[in-house]
Amino acid sequence: MENNAFYVALSLLLNLDASLFQIVALSLQISLLAVLIAAVLGFPLGAAVAIWRFPGRGGMIVALNALMGLPPVVAGLMVYLLLSRAGPLGEWGLLFTPGAMIFAQVVLVLPILAALSRQKVEELLGEYREQFVSLGMSHSRMMPTLLWDARFALLTVLLAGFGRASAEVGAVMMVGGNIDGVTRVMTTSIVLETGKGNLPLALGLGIVLLTLVMLINAGAYLVGELTRRRVG
Repeated sequence: MENNAFYVALSLLLNLDASLFQIVALSLQISLLAVLIAAVLGFPLGAAVAIWRFPGRGGMIVALNALMGLPPVVAGLMVYLLLSRAGPLGEWGLLFTPGAMIFAQVVLVLPILAALSRQKVEELLGEYREQFVSLGMSHSRMMPTLLWDARFALLTVLLAGFGRASAEVGAVMMVGGNIDGVTRVMTTSIVLETGKGNLPLALGLGIVLLTLVMLINAGAYLVGELTRRRVG
C-alpha cells in the first residue's frame, strides 16, 4: 500500500496537481515574506547589539541566543493570545489568516537572524575597529559597512531562517487554523492528510518539503564555500 501511495504521490507531482501546488505556493509566500520581514528587523538589530555598548547589552545577547530555541508551540500561543479577540491586537482581525502565520514565523525567525548576525558583525568589528577609529567613523556609519561586508555570511543566515520558517508546523497550525485554501501549508497539510489516510498527497508534499530543505542546505553550503574562497 505504501509503494502504491508513493507512485500516486509521484504522479501528483509530475502532473502538477493543482491542489498540491496551491499548498506549496501558499507555503512559499508565507515563509518568504516572514523571512523578509525578520531580516529587515533582525539584521539591523543584531548589528546594533554588536556595535553599541549599553546597559543590559549582555542580557539582550543572552535573550537573543535563548530565543533561537524558542519552542514553536510557545511562539504560537504568544501570537494567538496577542491576536485573539480578547488580545491587544484582536481588532486587527488577523487570527486564522495568512497574516497570523507570517506573524508567528517572524517571531520564530527574527531571534535566529538577529543572534547570528550579531556574531558575524562582532567578528568583523574586531578586525576593522582600528581602521574605523582612524577614519573617525561613527557607530551609525559602521553598521551599513559591516552588514555589507558580512553579506555572504548573512545570506547563509537568511537561508537558515527560511529553513526554520518553511519547516514550522506547531505555531502556524495554532494561529492559522489549517483552513483549506486559506491557511493550509505544506507542514500542516502533511499532518492532516496523514491522519485522514490520504498518504499520496502527504507523501507528495513531503517530497517537495524535503527537496526544499536539501536546496536550502545546498545553497548555504555554496554560499559558505564562496565566502571562504573570497576570504582565503
